[in-house]
Amino acid sequence: MLDPGHNGGTAGRSAELNRQVPNGRGGTKICNTTGTATNAGYPEHAFNFDVAQRVRELLTASGVQVVLTRPDDAGLGPCVDDRGAAGQRANADAVVSIHADGAAPPGRGFHVAYSDPPLNDVQRGPALELARALRDEMTKAGLPPSNYTGADGLSPRPDLAGLNFAERPAALVECANMRNAAEAAVISTPEGRQRYAAAISAGVLAFLARR
Repeated sequence: MLDPGHNGGTAGRSAELNRQVPNGRGGTKICNTTGTATNAGYPEHAFNFDVAQRVRELLTASGVQVVLTRPDDAGLGPCVDDRGAAGQRANADAVVSIHADGAAPPGRGFHVAYSDPPLNDVQRGPALELARALRDEMTKAGLPPSNYTGADGLSPRPDLAGLNFAERPAALVECANMRNAAEAAVISTPEGRQRYAAAISAGVLAFLARR
């Protein structure tokens, strides 16, 4: 299962977007956000959906059955709690959420988030294995790990409902910092997005080969 973060149909729907939903740790958070964008205006939701489609094409060519959490880039949801539970409804062997970050401009590089402290045995083991496989293949592809968050390309997170609710191996990839001029230039091109898609696909395949 691929989860392209955010969605493109949020304009004028702030009440729905800001609706409180469970966060997976006994609290609540808003349904979703609009995501970030490059300084030139290329939106994260469009990047996420484009990369997800490219990953789907690569994985399908390798014989992997792929489903997405949203069918297009024109809607509002799903909310983060629904995205988190989507993997078990689909009985997915792996769930990868695809994002790009909006950090301070000097920051650069990718990081892979996983739910921590873990809330079940899947999060305690296989989810971490998936995160490491994605990190390893992105590094092999020459993509630099983040210099502003996490360590060695990995980022343990307690606050991401899309990971907290997961009962299937799940990880979230922040591919690049959209506010960094050099990375924004790369991810704004089809060739750049294909590079990220190839690395994510390789990470998924490496993880599945070990199961």
